[in-house]
Amino acid sequence: MILTEHEHHMDAALDEARAALAAGEFPVGCVFVAGGAIVARGHREHSGEGCRNEIDHAEVLTLHRLLALRPAIDPGAVTVYSTMEPCLMCYSTLLLSGVRRFVWAYEDVMGGGTNLPLSMLNPLYRGMEVHLLDQVRRDESLRLFQRFFRTGSYWQDSLLARYTLAQTPEDSP
Repeated sequence: MILTEHEHHMDAALDEARAALAAGEFPVGCVFVAGGAIVARGHREHSGEGCRNEIDHAEVLTLHRLLALRPAIDPGAVTVYSTMEPCLMCYSTLLLSGVRRFVWAYEDVMGGGTNLPLSMLNPLYRGMEVHLLDQVRRDESLRLFQRFFRTGSYWQDSLLARYTLAQTPEDSP
């Protein structure tokens, strides 16, 4: 089977999500790609009991790594691959950082930010042209989230958990 570029890079994000899940974290993995190569990678951290915070999302941590490793990189040349649709915080942070291309696997029905109507917002956002692609390796990501929601404690009784556990891998929104 020949993989598309998007599938290939999403596989790397899925590897990060598997590492998060193995560590008991919410299975969001992320890679940043520029010029066809992965330039930064990361996954969700601190979603477990006792150390939970809502800042250490995969996309934000990966952005920190990118800026530390490659401070001169043009963010406009970066494509974000994430196993879950970026939330509003991550999406707006990446937009303000200059990123304009987003690819994700599984939809965040509870907190996804990519449906933010940029054209209706203040001038800072209004002129941004953003490229979005969803459902790349959706089934694989769905299975990771299902495994998490069957055993984890993060967002356990949420709309996202109920929606995820009701899905079968062939379902599409």
